[in-house]
Amino acid sequence: MSRTEQQAIETARDYYNSDDADNFYHIVWGGEDIHVGLYASTDEPIRLASARTVERMRAMLPPMDATTRMLDLGAGYGGAARNNVLATGCHVTCLNLSEKENERNREKNAILDLTDRIEVVDGPFEDLPFDDESFDVVWSEDAFLHSADRGKVLSEAARVLKPGGHLIFTDPMQADDCPDGVLQAVYERIHLDSLASFAYYREKAKQFGFTTVAIEDHTPQLTQHYTRVREELLASQDDLEGHVSDAYVERMLQGLQHWIDAGHEGYLAWGILHFQKQG
Repeated sequence: MSRTEQQAIETARDYYNSDDADNFYHIVWGGEDIHVGLYASTDEPIRLASARTVERMRAMLPPMDATTRMLDLGAGYGGAARNNVLATGCHVTCLNLSEKENERNREKNAILDLTDRIEVVDGPFEDLPFDDESFDVVWSEDAFLHSADRGKVLSEAARVLKPGGHLIFTDPMQADDCPDGVLQAVYERIHLDSLASFAYYREKAKQFGFTTVAIEDHTPQLTQHYTRVREELLASQDDLEGHVSDAYVERMLQGLQHWIDAGHEGYLAWGILHFQKQG
């Protein structure tokens, strides 16, 4: 693994392991899903919209059952895994680099008596600790942006998928026609120097033996989501007192505004990308 890749992994791990981030995602986002939602209205609760994303992604896949093995890359607190297991009975392996999030994931699974269906593994997704052709589905929501080598992530996904298996994911991206130099404030927010794009993922997926099943462009939802998160953060500041530092709240408000502004300018993209590994 390159030094750049390792630095990106450590930066993401340190952030999601911090008390500030952990408490923020629990109090403002509900501690289940920390990904972009599909909103039915501009004031819909974040949790409901986020669950709708999971439901939409699942509906795009072939039917799953107790024999289906899914790998969730960057699984966070495991909300999507529990949603999928409860809906279909499938088995999910959650891979995530934040030990703090993983511990909360395990606790939530134990409460619901799902430890036999959900395995939680500590680690990054650039070097997966799984055998070739181990999974029927590789799933991810808004995690690949944190990698310094997203092509390697797709290559690893292809390696661990069975022939005919499905890769489905979402990711905050830049627009295919985004001008150079306009997203520096966003890049600084996530401590990276680039974002992927729909065109990038199409090209890389083809390179690693995938065919495109469907790509749904839900770009307006990205701006809507960050707007809702910023609104909830402002409304929850009293609840955050003593749990999240003032400096973190201020940085988050500024960072969210950068995403919102870039979205309104048409520089960003977001959607559901569904590929199938050739048999």
